[in-house]
Amino acid sequence: MARIENFLPLATELRRWSDRKKMVEVPLFSGYAFVRLVYSSPDRVRALQTQGVVDFVGVHGTGIPIPDSQMDTIRTLVANKVSLRNHAFLRIGQRVRIQGGALDGVEGILAAEGSDRSLIISIEPIQRSLSIRVEGYNIEAV
Repeated sequence: MARIENFLPLATELRRWSDRKKMVEVPLFSGYAFVRLVYSSPDRVRALQTQGVVDFVGVHGTGIPIPDSQMDTIRTLVANKVSLRNHAFLRIGQRVRIQGGALDGVEGILAAEGSDRSLIISIEPIQRSLSIRVEGYNIEAV
């Protein structure tokens, strides 16, 4: 019999009620749990019969494998209790807009991620561009 590995990464959040505050664990990716199984095995059906499971993420529920390196990164962050917060999914090359601060509303192309996140601002009629670092600013997809 094959086996099903599951992983539900949790984050700790401060929740407030009218009478108290409390640190609680919540799923890092609301609505998602991760499984590793042999897709063609009976375990696929067992996983889908689990209460609360709707389907696998992918075209027609076929499931899309997530690289081990990405899952290992999530496990490491969760195990080390690194402060995490969800962020909109952005791709390098995507048009984005800065939210808040002195640069509120400035738009450009996301050029890099991580510690050297930059925004390329292009002046199309003269075909010139500027690059600014946007670390510390909130950005959103346009």
